[in-house]
Amino acid sequence: MKLKLLIAATLATSAGFAFAAADTYKIEPNHTYPSFEADHMGISVWRGKFTKTDGTITLDRAAKTGSFDITVDMSSVDFGHAKMNEHAKKPDIFDVAQFPTATFKGNKLRFEGENLVAVEGNFTLHGVTKPLTLNIAKFKCIQHPMLKREVCGADAHGFFLRSDYGINFGLPNFSPEVKLAIQVEAVKQ
Repeated sequence: MKLKLLIAATLATSAGFAFAAADTYKIEPNHTYPSFEADHMGISVWRGKFTKTDGTITLDRAAKTGSFDITVDMSSVDFGHAKMNEHAKKPDIFDVAQFPTATFKGNKLRFEGENLVAVEGNFTLHGVTKPLTLNIAKFKCIQHPMLKREVCGADAHGFFLRSDYGINFGLPNFSPEVKLAIQVEAVKQ
């Protein structure tokens, strides 16, 4: 009888631990900036960022599973050039009136040992959804000294062809390849 109680207690404790092992983190919008690099007629590289982002990350380090759900407000595009910001919002580029957000929904995390090195998922831009892998150059969690909560941060990047998403402005004079980079910080809930 004691053995049965011990086994039941162990299983209950294990089940509770497994349930509690997945942590949820809310993206901190003041420390998260998706940015991009795109060709400008082969003579320079234009860089821009988005200043409004929302989302949630779940992470189970023991099971090496989780998800990334990031939403970007496309009207918050910022090239550091007011006229280019306005042009990028128009129908021939981002068409923010019709497609106000872009999303990345990652559901497959890749680890090398204990290090998170990539997230595979689906990227939706301009109304088109395609697979995208974000490689993680740096990932770290700390006890934030001011928030008194765990905060995780990452430096992620991936590449895509904007023409695959129906953004054809300037082609073929501009290369369609775009580098997407996301600096992200998220606070444990």
